[in-house]
Amino acid sequence: MSRVSMFSSPLLLGFDQLERTLERLAKNAEGYPPHNIERIGENGLRITLAVAGFSSDDLAIELVENQLMVRGKQTDDATRVYLHRGIAARQFQRAFMLADGIEVTGARLDNGLLSIELVRPDAEPRIRNIRIDSGQQVETDNTIDITARRSGSR
Repeated sequence: MSRVSMFSSPLLLGFDQLERTLERLAKNAEGYPPHNIERIGENGLRITLAVAGFSSDDLAIELVENQLMVRGKQTDDATRVYLHRGIAARQFQRAFMLADGIEVTGARLDNGLLSIELVRPDAEPRIRNIRIDSGQQVETDNTIDITARRSGSR
């Protein structure tokens, strides 16, 4: 049975990479750590992750192309003996797909909350005129090329 894609329309050309990205993000849609995404002003966004118990040395933020990756890894302190351990100390990896043009402006860890600041610059419309070549010119060039090859001259 073949799978029908939402991007299989002939009007959506070149979106196969976006479809693969959406599938990858859906597979990694784990709920840890919990997070908020909020709009800040007209062009700003803030992602806030609850990372209780993590220090800034335990966290890494990486932007690869349009994918923002947040990783956390704690090292266990062998000298501690827990009678009850209810605060999660597991490693995590959280991915966020950013639209073209969105820039990461900074990150801050405060009271167990990691905030990542994003800004979307005002988009300027891109207008480009495409030149249309006449079909006769292309045929003439091909005819000359074919004739030159038949005669043995290059």
